[in-house]
Parts: sequence; C-alpha cells; structure tokens
Amino acid sequence: MSTNLRRNVYMTDELEAIYDQTVEFVSKEVTPHGEAWEEAGKVPRDVLRQMGDLGMLSLRIPEEHGGLGMGMLASATFSEALGASTFAGFDVTVLVHTDMAGPHLVNSGNAEQHAEWLPKMMSGEAITSIGVTEPDAGSDVAGIRATAVKDGDGWRINGRKMFITNAMYGDLTIVAARTDPENKYGITMFLVPAGTEGFEVTTKLDKHGWRCSDTAELLLDNVFVPEENILGTLHRGFYETMKNFQNERMVLIGMGVGSAQAAIDLTNAYCQERQAFGGYLFDLGAIRQRMAMNQAKVDAVRASMYHAAWMHDAGQDNVKAMSGAKAWGCEVVNQVMYDCLQFHGGMGYMRESAIERMYRDARILPIGGGATEVMLEEVAKRSYV
Repeated sequence: MSTNLRRNVYMTDELEAIYDQTVEFVSKEVTPHGEAWEEAGKVPRDVLRQMGDLGMLSLRIPEEHGGLGMGMLASATFSEALGASTFAGFDVTVLVHTDMAGPHLVNSGNAEQHAEWLPKMMSGEAITSIGVTEPDAGSDVAGIRATAVKDGDGWRINGRKMFITNAMYGDLTIVAARTDPENKYGITMFLVPAGTEGFEVTTKLDKHGWRCSDTAELLLDNVFVPEENILGTLHRGFYETMKNFQNERMVLIGMGVGSAQAAIDLTNAYCQERQAFGGYLFDLGAIRQRMAMNQAKVDAVRASMYHAAWMHDAGQDNVKAMSGAKAWGCEVVNQVMYDCLQFHGGMGYMRESAIERMYRDARILPIGGGATEVMLEEVAKRSYV
C-alpha cells in the first residue's frame, strides 16, 4: 500500500517503522505459507517466536518490563499492518496475544505475575488467550455463569468457555469466573496455565473463516488454582475487562482496515488486467467509481480508528468514538469485501482465490469484540442522554 494512504497526523516516524517492518515480515514469512496454515488450522509457533525476537510482541509491554511501552496508536498501526497478510486467522492469533489477553496481565498483574509471564509473552514462548465468552454470554460479560469458589489456599473453577482463540495451542488462559453470586458484576480473573488438572480443551471449533487460528471450547471441571493466580482485584474482573474492551475493538478494526486495503489493491490490479467488453474491467465507470467509493470509505474508517486511539493516548474518554468506529468500520469492511469478490467474478467464488478467503474472514468482524448492535447502543447512550 502506498505511503500517502497511510500517512496521517497521528503517524510518527516510529509508527511508520513499525508498519513497514510488520508489512515486510508478513509478506515474507506469512503470506507465502498461509494456505498451508489454513489447512492445518494452526499458526506455527516458530513464526510467533520470530516475531518475539524482532520485538513485535512487545509494543504495549511497559519499558520497565523490557517492552517498548507504546500506546494505543502503536496497536492501531500494528493491527493494520498485520491485515496486509490477507490471512486474518494469523492476524487474530497474534492480536489476541498482544492486545486482547496480554493487556489484562500487563494492567492487572502483580510483580510476581509480571516476572513469571511477561518475558515469555514478549519472546513468544508463552502464547495467551482470554477466556471470557461462554455459550450464553458473549458481549454481555456480566452474564457469565462459570464460577470460582474458595477452597483452602486457592479457588475451584467450574464452567464452560466458548469461541476461545489460542486456547488449543496456547500456554496461558485468563479465565473470568463469578466469585460473588450476590453481585451481577462480582467476577474475578484467574491465570490458568495449559495442562492444569481439570482444564480441558473439549472441542476445536470448525469455523466459517479465520481458518488458521485455533478456536476452541473449554471445560473447567473443578479446576484448582492457587490464590496467587488471581489476576487483579477479587470481584473486580468485570470492570478490569471493560477497561480493555476499547483496545480489543480497535485492533479488530485495524486488521479489518488492513485487509480491506489489501482487497482493494488486489481488486484494482485484477480489474486492470482482466479483459472484457473490448477493454479492461477497470475501464468501466461503474466498477472504477465503486472502487473509488470503497477507497474513500476505508480511508474514513482508518481515520476514525486512529483518532479514537489518539484520544486514549491523550487521556480522553474514547468509548463513544471507538464504539462508533467499530460499528461502522467493520460493516464497511464487509461491504468492501462484497464488492471486491463481485468484481473478481467467478474466480472470486473459487477457494483458490485470496479474495474468497478474505470475504469469509471479514464476516466475524461485526460480531466479535462487541457486535455492531452493542456498539451502537454504546454510541446511543453517550449521544442522547
């Protein structure tokens, strides 16, 4: 993608370097191998460790813990650059670790937890997942049913978790469980390492898209964790989860923007080569103008995402801005993918086509991390009250 499409008032030379490094990495180490990973349903761990060696998993880790100590704008840049891979299953594997699960440990962990896990997270030795969603509780975090009951010097956790990315091959899951049955929001977060007795990956889920990411259902059957595995403050896990939601929503927009831009670039190139009606598809005004409109929409979504990220880094409340960007932006990404597949014609419907995969991958974006309808409620509550 050309620099003039990315450059904005929020971009610094450091952020540009992160973008360029990430795009170069995915073009060499991800895109050529992505189809094999789609078939395997797994991103190889050595690729994640390569990213760790390059410092790509450390952007949001504070400097005092060996990270780069950067803000939300860095995550916006990183997630958009990952989207250039055209394999969103890879993108989300990384972003769940760096920007959905990892920040819980960074923001709520104590010194001992930081010392044990942060070096492994930054190196890619330990990959994390976030175990909040359940069969009956997705965007409604307060509705979770998993429970944790005090047992001696620890806690016993029972429940089921659904749609958990990185759970199958991950090393640490941050699990939300209800610890105060009298309080709707009385939830606590726990660190549950892979292999803990009673912690079972019951089903690897067969998904419509994101095929190379591992997504699983988890069963917690009387799982015992010691007191020191409480993450953050007892009974305050709901609020700690809410604090990270804007970051989670943002990186979903970012990977969507990156993939939508890649789809536009692929489609423009295809239409300029595909001969039809005595010329090229791109000669047809109907196609050329719709692609121009798609570019305008993606540029606008990108701008709204970076602005919401800047608000956070400036210490401003960005819930309305980020919720609106998530609601509109992820719908736009799907509109763009629809047109791009359409303009590829019959080839766009074939599994061998990158645009067919990207079209499928994009469908989850208006659902995950807060459905469009939930995001619009967040905007409405802050607009009309």
